[in-house]
Amino acid sequence: MNLGAIILGKNHLKWCCSCNLPIMESIRCGVCGSETKGVELTPPADARPAFDHDVSLVRELVDKDFGGGAGRALIPDGHVVLMSKAPSVDRMDEVIVDGAVVGAIRYDIGNGWKFISRMQGAMRIRRGMTRGYVVCDGGAVKFIKESKNLMAPGVNDAHPDIKTGDEVLIVDPDMNIVATGIARMSASEMIESDKGVAVKTRWYKTEEFLDLDKEHTWDDVVEANRNVIEKRVKEAVGFMKNTIERNQLPAVVSFSGGKDSLACLLLMLDAELKLPVLFIDTGLELTETVDHVHDVAERHDLMLIEEKAPADAFFGNFELFGPPAKDFRWCCKTNKLGPAVSAVNKNFPDGVLSFIGQRKYESEARNAKPRVWRNPWTPGQLGASPIQNWCAMHVWLYIFSKKEPYNIWYTRGLDRIGCFLCPASDLSELEIISNHSCRYPQWLESLERYAEANGLPPEWREFGLWRWKSVPPSIRDEVKRMTGKDVPELTKRKNASDKGPISMSVQAGYSPCVMGFSIEAALSRPIDLKKLKPFSHAIAWSVELDEESDILTADTVTFHGAGSIISKANVERDARTRIDEAFQLIVRAEQCVGCGLCVARCAPGALYMKDGKVEVREDECIFCKDCFGPCPAVRFGSDTDDSADLV
Repeated sequence: MNLGAIILGKNHLKWCCSCNLPIMESIRCGVCGSETKGVELTPPADARPAFDHDVSLVRELVDKDFGGGAGRALIPDGHVVLMSKAPSVDRMDEVIVDGAVVGAIRYDIGNGWKFISRMQGAMRIRRGMTRGYVVCDGGAVKFIKESKNLMAPGVNDAHPDIKTGDEVLIVDPDMNIVATGIARMSASEMIESDKGVAVKTRWYKTEEFLDLDKEHTWDDVVEANRNVIEKRVKEAVGFMKNTIERNQLPAVVSFSGGKDSLACLLLMLDAELKLPVLFIDTGLELTETVDHVHDVAERHDLMLIEEKAPADAFFGNFELFGPPAKDFRWCCKTNKLGPAVSAVNKNFPDGVLSFIGQRKYESEARNAKPRVWRNPWTPGQLGASPIQNWCAMHVWLYIFSKKEPYNIWYTRGLDRIGCFLCPASDLSELEIISNHSCRYPQWLESLERYAEANGLPPEWREFGLWRWKSVPPSIRDEVKRMTGKDVPELTKRKNASDKGPISMSVQAGYSPCVMGFSIEAALSRPIDLKKLKPFSHAIAWSVELDEESDILTADTVTFHGAGSIISKANVERDARTRIDEAFQLIVRAEQCVGCGLCVARCAPGALYMKDGKVEVREDECIFCKDCFGPCPAVRFGSDTDDSADLV
């Protein structure tokens, strides 16, 4: 299982041990002036505040494993707690208390949340521990501290409730913490066995106990970081003003209802700008998110430009594409980028500068993006991120400093806000949403109908396998461990419908012709030539439809209604390019998702929207091919054979 840490930016988290306060960036505490110490976090090191829900969850998990009261021994009342996401098969968050990573909570597929203690956490838990411990022989301590496992002969005692697989603390005969680990035997087996591994050790190096007994509120944390926040705000405000001046475009703030876009909106107000707020309602938003967006715009007296995805943009296309996936995000194009293009075309026909809450700590893709960029999927929009280099703590401390209300879902356990069925979600996040959202049952019903129609087993939905077209090895291994079955057995459609996406295969070899090369491609279904005819003007001046023969001719490309294409050209590359273009036109004509991207690229105005689909004014098409470009129907709605070698 390869879950290597990815470094996306600098770890800015430090701690003042004198004040017991988290300090961002500065080597000196903003309160007492003492030197701060760095807090070592697993990359991407994007720490955030722990809300009441997070603290309660950690305490409950610790109490379950180590006895009532152990949770509060780990996290005393009034102490500031942070969380930081770390790599895992599903989700894992490191827990930071009093300047130390005391452990992590991990969500295991099929088993839910568990707490994994580190040495600092173990020393804290010991004060309230009544179970979950294994007493080792004094002679075994030396070997455990050399990273050896605790063998059964070295066990003096163990709490009787310990089962194989439990997280445990290893203590010496005086009940001092020696190590943390996972039980490889039950308590009785540990005591009775004379061989074998009793506990596989996790953390064992001796550490100085950080016991910082000072209570604080988040207002105290904000005040201690006031200078850092003001410095970040000043730079971001300057960036916004300079970017507007350089580009001479009307500007908006894109607001999704999440914390990062909220920070951008607040920065706009600090810049003394009164920009419109652009909100794309994908139709898949959490109800509270939509309410939050409207509340923010109303309270700050801001113009709200709200564009809604068509009612059937998702569930209408779901029948064609199937479930969206992490590696098959057609829904982002149909329900978000399509409406975004429509909003830009209607409100800013000459283009718009959009300030977007994008941060490099969120993903490798966002880390690689410049601070100002253009997205080929959204022509007419220039994106810019004032908070590209901020970490989550910068964002939250800024929001806290403004006393600004934020999306309630952050207090329910989510650390990112998106669509209620987003395939990028972890199973842990989907569980949270299913417990609190009135919309999630609709998605479960859709998945169940899809699974039944395609002969997919219950595990496909239970383990969230619908979230991938190609399931990664780490998930494959975990699911096989849980079920004993290989993932292909759980994801192969047994009763696949014939109504799936169009596919094409190019015949091997090329037939000689007068022009030099002739290539033939076979499609998976017949072609509606009447529907295709107006679209074919994009590749040819001369277009003729012979209805009797069921043949459409577009210069050197011939379409046969039975389901084939023939392309002729003087050179092989041109013949293949025309096959590619011809196939794209067929997919666009028959499987248009109504995003409007090609309409936005059509300067002559030959393309237009009608009843949620693209139509063509044949006489106004000038064969410029500007409409060719990113298209959800082509990218996600086709299954082209590798032999076609198409781009």
